[in-house]
Amino acid sequence: MNSLSLTMFILSLATGTTITLISHHWLLAWIGLEINTLALIPMMTKTPHPRAIEAATKYFLMQATASTLLLFSALINAWQTGEWAITLLSNPSSTLLAIALMTKLGLAPMHFWMPEVLQGIPLSSGLILSTWQKIAPMTLLIQISQLINLELVFTIGFISILIGGWGGINQTQLRKIMAFSSIGHLGWMMIILKLNPNLALFNFILYLMMTTAMFLALMTTNSTKMFDISTVYAKTPTLAPIVMLTLLSLAGLPPLTGFAPKLLISMELVKQNAILLASSIMLISLLALFFYLRLTYVITLTLPPNSSNSTPTWYFLTKVNPMTAPLNTLALFILPLSPTLTLLM
Repeated sequence: MNSLSLTMFILSLATGTTITLISHHWLLAWIGLEINTLALIPMMTKTPHPRAIEAATKYFLMQATASTLLLFSALINAWQTGEWAITLLSNPSSTLLAIALMTKLGLAPMHFWMPEVLQGIPLSSGLILSTWQKIAPMTLLIQISQLINLELVFTIGFISILIGGWGGINQTQLRKIMAFSSIGHLGWMMIILKLNPNLALFNFILYLMMTTAMFLALMTTNSTKMFDISTVYAKTPTLAPIVMLTLLSLAGLPPLTGFAPKLLISMELVKQNAILLASSIMLISLLALFFYLRLTYVITLTLPPNSSNSTPTWYFLTKVNPMTAPLNTLALFILPLSPTLTLLM
């Protein structure tokens, strides 16, 4: 894909997200979501491979289905209330709109498209799908969070955490593992969405930082399978321990950044007398911890920390994205700043 086309598609992504973020009208929000979807599909198929075409087709069909449901729900809501305002929803319409947005995010049980699509596209497109494409639907969900049924978000969140941990256990493809990791993290956000939207937003921002840092590391080392990351040390010796720590941060281990949202969400649930739910999701998150620890084991303990004589040129051929260092720093060391950041939001 030439630079002009890539620039046009990236600008379209930015335009679509901006339209959705500034809109107070459901039609404008829907238009922004559609621009986002249509801008990403050519980027998915920039490598003309049948697997990429299949992934783009699945993505288009699921996004079109979710957009149809969203537009239909918004139309019914406008018929019942007489307005298209995002924050003015009737009861059945709010549930349908929430389900449509959750389908766009890839939350369970509407998650089946997410691992398959992410597996079939390049890592650069996977980065956009896992981060940028979730900004607009998540923003709309946060705006209507107080109008959504509490049992719905609890159920969707709980199932997503369960599927995100369970589905990633038996995977060897890194893109599928990142897809199930995304489903699990979004499940934590859904659990707290109605009780504390600011905390859900804080969790979402940290998720964007950690996932971007991980994808940049995978792109730097060109790793798509579990076997590939066993040679990370030989390719970029400095990046190997950072990737390991980023994985542990995604797992939510202290004292790394990923521990902050899990701690704050658990404390908020206990404060709201949802102790059983808090203990259940903490136990279920151990499933996700297993495959994160397995990846760290593959990176650090399967090969000795040296490189063979046949691969010294890798040191000179590996180009590291300049954003890798600051994003990995944020993905590892924000925990001490969490109380201050939550007060600012």
